[in-house]
Amino acid sequence: MHLVSHLRRAGIRPRLYSRRERLEARLANPDERAHLVCLVAAGGDGTVGDLANRFPGVPLAVLPLGTENLLAGYLGIPSDGRFVAEMIAAGGTRAFDVGVVNGRRFTLMLTAGFDADIVHRVQARRTGHIRKWNYLQPIWESLRSYRYPKMRISVEGGDLSNDQPLSGRLLVVANLPAYAMGLPLAASAEGSDGLLDLRVFRRRSAFQMVRYLYKVALRQHESLADVVCGRAQRVHITCDTPVPLQCDGDPAGFTPAEVTILPGALTLIVPKGPARGG
Repeated sequence: MHLVSHLRRAGIRPRLYSRRERLEARLANPDERAHLVCLVAAGGDGTVGDLANRFPGVPLAVLPLGTENLLAGYLGIPSDGRFVAEMIAAGGTRAFDVGVVNGRRFTLMLTAGFDADIVHRVQARRTGHIRKWNYLQPIWESLRSYRYPKMRISVEGGDLSNDQPLSGRLLVVANLPAYAMGLPLAASAEGSDGLLDLRVFRRRSAFQMVRYLYKVALRQHESLADVVCGRAQRVHITCDTPVPLQCDGDPAGFTPAEVTILPGALTLIVPKGPARGG
């Protein structure tokens, strides 16, 4: 592996772990943890999320592998072991906020509703590594059968008034402005402002979801009268019918949900140079 060989050349002794339990046992030792440079999440956004949840407070570096790693793309990190090794050796870091939904941390975003229903269907059919075409059948199934229950959304902090709780059929709660296919769902999201960016899509039906997607692609959705935009520190989501949730591309259970922000809780090893993403 190029990453391992280039880390050794930089004077860093890497250790590989295929089982999280062995890594947990090692980091339970205070001396081992004190000498740790960072953990490397070699994989997709799910791998990053898993390490961020298992080892809060430990610096992370990302080596993007697999179908997609949106966090790496946001940070400008290629799938290149030498680049990542040199980045780790350079030691540049940046603190990012972390979102939390029902006790589970996420780095990119949480969605509730139609989008999350697709993710749940993909996971239910999963037999190995997920490829982009694995989403085609679940998308079609969701378009045909998802019922779009109305969610009640209350917020605290930020710029949205909670005098009248919001309602919507699809909710996006973004920490960073990164989403699949480069769709600018919450392009203004900033990962170090202590706030979550909300996009509440209020209308229902497959036609409306396709309409919203079209407007998102054109960057026109935020001007629609049936889309609410704003920021908050805390979001509470309820519904008479359980609504699926997903965060960072993985299923995250169902409503009710409490979403909060932990300012500066994640330290990432980042490339030297101007900060990416604002």
